[in-house]
Amino acid sequence: MSDNLKQKMLGALIWSSIDRFGQQIVQFIIILFLGRLLTPNDFGLIGEIALFVALSNTLVDSGFVQALVRKQDITETDYNSVFYFNILIGIVLYIILFFSAPLIADFYKEPKLIEICRIVFIGIIFNALYLIPVAKMTRNIDFKNSAKINILSVTGSGFAGICMAFYGAGVWALVVQQVLFHFIRMVCLHLFVKWKPRKIFSFNVIRELFGFSVNLLGTSILNMVFNNLYFVIIGKFYSKNQVGLYSQANKLNETTNYSFQTILVGSTYALLVKIQNDDERFRRVFREIAKKTSLITFPVMLCLIAVAKPLISIILPPVWAPAIPYFQLLCLATLLQPLYTLNTSALNARGQAKLTFRVEFIKKALIIASVLVSFQFGIIAMLVGYAISCAIAYLISVLYLKKDLHHYIKHQLSDFVNSMLFGVGMAFVIWLIQFLISNKYFLLSTQLVCAAIIYFGYIRLFQTDTYYKALDQVQSSLKSLKNSTK
Repeated sequence: MSDNLKQKMLGALIWSSIDRFGQQIVQFIIILFLGRLLTPNDFGLIGEIALFVALSNTLVDSGFVQALVRKQDITETDYNSVFYFNILIGIVLYIILFFSAPLIADFYKEPKLIEICRIVFIGIIFNALYLIPVAKMTRNIDFKNSAKINILSVTGSGFAGICMAFYGAGVWALVVQQVLFHFIRMVCLHLFVKWKPRKIFSFNVIRELFGFSVNLLGTSILNMVFNNLYFVIIGKFYSKNQVGLYSQANKLNETTNYSFQTILVGSTYALLVKIQNDDERFRRVFREIAKKTSLITFPVMLCLIAVAKPLISIILPPVWAPAIPYFQLLCLATLLQPLYTLNTSALNARGQAKLTFRVEFIKKALIIASVLVSFQFGIIAMLVGYAISCAIAYLISVLYLKKDLHHYIKHQLSDFVNSMLFGVGMAFVIWLIQFLISNKYFLLSTQLVCAAIIYFGYIRLFQTDTYYKALDQVQSSLKSLKNSTK
């Protein structure tokens, strides 16, 4: 890897990490407040329309952002054509959803959803207005400003939501929080990027980019539908209270797992695109990222499963206790997700969006099969089926990556097996501590301290090269961060 690419990769990873972990820390604090000010029913109402919001935002993007990032010789005609097309799609979708709100409310037998839907869906238009600045920032690997904007948007919208919840606004606190997030992000992105649309449009550009983006769009739609599938099923056949419990468990899981995924996709995709035609170099960089990712994600996620009970009982009121097994199973289901995301990101970087779509289609078929088999046995059974489906889907992505990149299966698996075994052992040790300590505050503190000692001890004794490289990277990161903030 050249020094220039290393520096770009380091900078991208630093600011992507600051972005995602900064957002998730703020989100975690927001959850602490809103979990005490609002009820599971309030979260359940928003959870019931999560699919429609996510699907609409995906359709507005249509895969064009990644298509613009990947295109070698890009022009203002490309940017402007996609900009106007996104706005058109956003307006059309909002109109359709506005008049479909009564149907959504009738589906869930909840009249309140009519007004909630019509306000929440306004965020779709704001989203359409800021996609081009997102593409330009990604092309320039400008994750520093992106981090500032995202953290500011989460903080501002979260603060507004907490204030409204404190004064008894109920579910409307969550509604305003969602819409305000997109509005703040739209304003900030245009202020930072300083890009102004021109009166240029070409259907040829849309057709050209759509040839690549259509597969990404298909993949994204499948992801959005199935990521929110359980909200729909639980909302239709169970109480809003159960939807709220699942929603909160899902948010807590995303606080860590989704951060790893976003850092990978957000920072490595643009870098892997630059070396997409050099197979040997691509494999070397890919394996380096996979090993480092595994060494972090496996111990963290497995330890979260082990400390779930004291953790949730401390940060949330007793009414949320039934969400604990949901949280544990979601952590288990997403254990391999960062590596799966890395595999699909690598395929996309090499222009194999069609293969990515195929892998995602198989994954979704597995999820449907698991739901059909487990639905009659309840929510816990469905989440167990989901975990099994995700594990099988990862193995399938390994096969496709081997076929395209000639990256041997044994190498892909060996890159994470040691980290997984270490994570299992560490999680088991800290899980045993619960039989020695009864006070939940002392228990969680002891578990976290023991986990930190075991983890850093393992790195120092058995991952010596990684330990010294990490020290060098921390020093370089601090120096880079110091220089970039001047």
